This record gives sequence, structure tokens and C-alpha cells, in this order.
Amino acid sequence: MKVLDLVCEHGHIFEGWFGSEDDYTHQRETGLLACPVCGSRAVHKGVSAPYVQTRRGAERAPAPPAEAPAEPAAPMSRQAQAELLRRLRAWVRSAEDVGERFADEARAMHAGQAPERRIRGRATLAQAAELWEEGIAALPLPDTPLLDDGALH
Repeated sequence: MKVLDLVCEHGHIFEGWFGSEDDYTHQRETGLLACPVCGSRAVHKGVSAPYVQTRRGAERAPAPPAEAPAEPAAPMSRQAQAELLRRLRAWVRSAEDVGERFADEARAMHAGQAPERRIRGRATLAQAAELWEEGIAALPLPDTPLLDDGALH
């Protein structure tokens, strides 16, 4: 097993586990790799000393040359990423999931026709744009498994 530090085009750092270098290359070239924070598929290897599990036990392999990003971005520290995800997960846990009714519920709360509360759900880009035009602020979050209920426990 090969464990690599990966970086997306926005500087988010995350870990990837691969059976081999070919496995990493295949997943990257076919678009299977995506940043768990923002969903970007523009992912490259970061500077790391990959961990390689062998039959005899754990050994450190020399780090392969890192691929340089097209445009360098100021990476967010691991601690900052962890804190951001912790806060987002806490917010998601505390919000009522209204599903596809998100835009209607947000409008009802804004108009005073529904009680004020934290809600989450799904809206199309057009619905989100309409909410903003109506003066209703909504925070779009990426559809990432890291924020799903199953990943929260």
C-alpha cells in the first residue's frame, strides 16, 4: 500500500492510499481522484515521504519527485483544514435536513412564515441565485462525502 499526500488546485492537502504508483496514475488520469474538501479533480502529489506497507512490515520509501501545480496556491495548514471540517460537520449535524425543499423553506423563514432555524438541503444553481437576488443568504457547500451523515460519526 502506498500512502501519498495529495494537493488540489486550491491548496487543500489530503491523503491518498494506492496499491501502486500505476494505481495512483490511473486514478488521476481517469478523473477518479477528487479533493474531499472542494471536489476539485485537479489533484497532484504533494511533497511527502510515502509510507509503503510491505509483507515484512512497514518501511519508508524515498519520496518521488513532486509534481508542481500549474498555479501555486497558498496551502491551508492541516490544522486549519481539520478545524474547518470539524466546524462544518458540527453545523451540518445541528441543521435540519429539508432536502429538496431548501429554497421554499429558506423563503418561508425569510418571510416569517416558518420558524427561524438552521436548515440544510439541496438547491439548484438557479434556485440559489434566486435566493441571493431576493436577499436571502445561503451558504453553498460542496457535495462531499466528508459532510454526509455517514462520514460524521
